[in-house]
Amino acid sequence: MAAARGCPPAGSGDRAMAELLLEFSRAQYRAKDGGGAAAAKVERIERRCLELFGRDYRYSVIPNAHGEVCAHYPRHIVLLERDAGAGRDLFESTVQAGKLQDLINRSKMARCRGRFVCPVILYKGKHICRSATLAGWGELYGRTGYNYIFSGGSDDAWADAEDISEEDPALRNADSQLFDKVRGHDIKLLRYLSVRYICDLMVENKKVKFGLNVTSSEKVDKAQRYADFTLLSIPYPGCEFFKEYKDRDYTAEGLIFNWKQDYVDAPLSIPVSLTQSLSIDWSEYQSWDLVQQTQNYLKLLISIINTDDDSGLLVHCISGWDRTPLFISLLRLSLWADGLIHTSLEPSEILYLTVAYDWFLFGHMLVDRLSKGEEIFFFCFNFLKHITSEEFSAVKSQRRKSLPPGFTLEEICMLKQRDRGSTTSLSSDFSLGMESSPGAAGSFTYEAVELMPAGAQAQAAWRKSCASSPQAVLWSRAQQSEDRLPSTGMVEVKSSSSSSSTHSDNFLRIGSSPLEVPRSRLVSASDRESRLEEVRSAFLASYSRTIGLKAVPPSPSGAIGGLLEQFVRGVGLRGSSSSTL
Repeated sequence: MAAARGCPPAGSGDRAMAELLLEFSRAQYRAKDGGGAAAAKVERIERRCLELFGRDYRYSVIPNAHGEVCAHYPRHIVLLERDAGAGRDLFESTVQAGKLQDLINRSKMARCRGRFVCPVILYKGKHICRSATLAGWGELYGRTGYNYIFSGGSDDAWADAEDISEEDPALRNADSQLFDKVRGHDIKLLRYLSVRYICDLMVENKKVKFGLNVTSSEKVDKAQRYADFTLLSIPYPGCEFFKEYKDRDYTAEGLIFNWKQDYVDAPLSIPVSLTQSLSIDWSEYQSWDLVQQTQNYLKLLISIINTDDDSGLLVHCISGWDRTPLFISLLRLSLWADGLIHTSLEPSEILYLTVAYDWFLFGHMLVDRLSKGEEIFFFCFNFLKHITSEEFSAVKSQRRKSLPPGFTLEEICMLKQRDRGSTTSLSSDFSLGMESSPGAAGSFTYEAVELMPAGAQAQAAWRKSCASSPQAVLWSRAQQSEDRLPSTGMVEVKSSSSSSSTHSDNFLRIGSSPLEVPRSRLVSASDRESRLEEVRSAFLASYSRTIGLKAVPPSPSGAIGGLLEQFVRGVGLRGSSSSTL
């Protein structure tokens, strides 16, 4: 493939990762910056990303060579079109690159810094997208208001300014028309990408600087233009909070955000329909530490993308380059660990892809964040140790949805085991049954369905005959806590309201043939854990050799911070058996 020329060879993961982190830590990426040795390094990173995407997907590229689409988005914006999905069905996007670019050009000024809604993950035919929040008049007027005023408010400048005064009725009426146009195009883009769910990570309703509302958000749009979408306000601390994480020796346990600060005015608000399947008391969110809060938000996002409809998801914070890549990266890695996306990539390769594409090429300001000690980037990959269990698995959700009526998961597994006369353990038989299924992820074979007793009486009799089985009792106990739903304490949260891409000379289309795409494979909980731990270990090793952690103030004994000590031991820089980082 043309895009793969000059890429580091697949086996040079450690070296390629080290080069990426070194470049990342030296300067913030800007699509409009070109020339020199740095440009050559960035080009290698971009080509490597395209090669890794091409392993499992057919895709088009929307050109952004000089930042004309967005100054701090990738120069090659990838539109994933088709993947192998999970099982025999190929999941294919209906989005066409030409139409998408037209909508992007019309809508990009609706969002802060021009960071428009951009699809970045394709999962079961759904687009998971990222963006900044909605732009407010303060930002747009301060940036390009001069042209708007002297153009007489013509259409040529409609995207370059917003309301100038909320007091003057005439200007307020003009503002309303301008917002209708700007945000109307943003809504068209969202609908074209089939986005239904919008998750807003801001802790404020509007970002205020120097007394001006420089950004807004869908949840406070006065005209309720976004009422047809499912809006979720899931406030999450900004990058400044992660200085406390660093100052606490990189320990997130017990670190709780101060929700009583003056600027924090966005309460958590989630439609009840999206919380019922999660054993989480959302009314307690202000008492969660950073670990629990991140875990619960990730569970929510995974639950949303596993809904039965074909709707996509948008995740955004303010600028979309700190909290947004944190959750996009965790989603990508979690779905990969389940064997549901990027199925051919090794741990070092998926790590490279998410660091390079989700963080570096989308403009995360690592240099600035490191200088201030705001280490949200490090937190993301160190946090993988907290999401290794099956409760974060999208496969688990799919398995439960595929159960035949009247039976639980453990009953089907026992039925299959007893019918085969297996002398192996229940868990081994279950794994065999799941992996041999030719259907969708988590589905059961035709053989398993045929073995089921018909009718309520027959099912009841079958259950009674199995009730005394030691394995049945053991399995039931093991599942009891996993399946338990909250009975009390659930907060009442608020609710606000086709064909494949065609070829165009303006777009680069590459990727493997659908027949060459590896089948996604179901992985057990232990596989998921080992895959994520391997990614985390690879990250820690590369990070220690390139960027490194900043030591906290020394203790009276002169020793360095506890976690830093564990870190250097864990990556082999000192003699020790393991790392507890």
